[in-house]
Amino acid sequence: MIDYLIVGSGLAGISFSEIALQNGKSIMVIDNNSQNSSKIAGGLYNPVILKRFSEVGQAKEHLVTMNQFFSVLEKKLNTEVDIQLPILRKFYSIEEQNNWFIASDKPNLAPFLSTNLITKKYKAIDSPFGYGEVLQTGYIDTALLLIKYKEYLTLKKLFIEEYFDYTLLEELENGIRYKNIEARHILFAEGFGMHTNPYFKDLPLDGTKGELLVIKAPDLDLDVIVNSSVFIVPLGNNLFKIGATYNWDDKTDSPTEEGKTELLEKIKEVIQCEFEIISHLAGVRPTVKDRRPLIGTYANHNSIHILNGLGTRGVMLGPAMAKALFENIEMKIPLEKSVDIKRFSKKN
Repeated sequence: MIDYLIVGSGLAGISFSEIALQNGKSIMVIDNNSQNSSKIAGGLYNPVILKRFSEVGQAKEHLVTMNQFFSVLEKKLNTEVDIQLPILRKFYSIEEQNNWFIASDKPNLAPFLSTNLITKKYKAIDSPFGYGEVLQTGYIDTALLLIKYKEYLTLKKLFIEEYFDYTLLEELENGIRYKNIEARHILFAEGFGMHTNPYFKDLPLDGTKGELLVIKAPDLDLDVIVNSSVFIVPLGNNLFKIGATYNWDDKTDSPTEEGKTELLEKIKEVIQCEFEIISHLAGVRPTVKDRRPLIGTYANHNSIHILNGLGTRGVMLGPAMAKALFENIEMKIPLEKSVDIKRFSKKN
């Protein structure tokens, strides 16, 4: 009998798989490659909400956990996936500059907001009011991470690529059985695919579609991430990731002309140079109405668990939520009520 059968190998599944392995537990991962969100994610980690210059909840703690997690993982995979770059918030007025410096005086934001006004002129970007620099930021190359982690699991014979058939899941006295696999616990980390899960489908996972463009712009000389009406992430070789859109109605992962048009309009407001569209990507983010993750254990079923709802901040939240859930299962450390699925139902 293994310790954990994990369904899903996106950011949530990888986070829990790795936390379990780092703590000496045995795992098996099943995924049918049906969910697209982690593969196409912007992957930004940013401790500040830049629309209103406020701190992301528990940003300091989550960054510490995230940095440790990816440092260990990069060594294991012998691959760099954590690209540390400052984020520059483009200012549109003197008032925005003033609001930034007021925010930077607050104790909880001081570690993250530089008090230096960035006046550097970036080629092809007009910014007469300069930029504010966010510290302790960057992005995780999620597409590369997913590929390398799947390769790692496959090499260790810990990965099964197939559709998970819920009707074949049996509950045992001290665990579960799925086909020929017996495990102490099963963890569902399916992203938006949770809606077909009979145990957790009633949880309020909304899903927010996001679309991104990858462009080639030889005249755009950037060595930082720029946040404006869109974010611009330099990928190297004159390539840049541009995003993102937010659509609460369309639940498909197909790119749309509407999404492309919206992104093109916004990017043309920011950069003044020619560019070529290399790729157009889309996926449904696993978002929740109260903007909190969904973690916990199914009511009266001590072997069935969920890690979902990481939303737009998956790379920051994933390791911390996986650690919290693992410690809850193995050490009975209570989950925070704000993320525990029990907040939605007397049954859960």
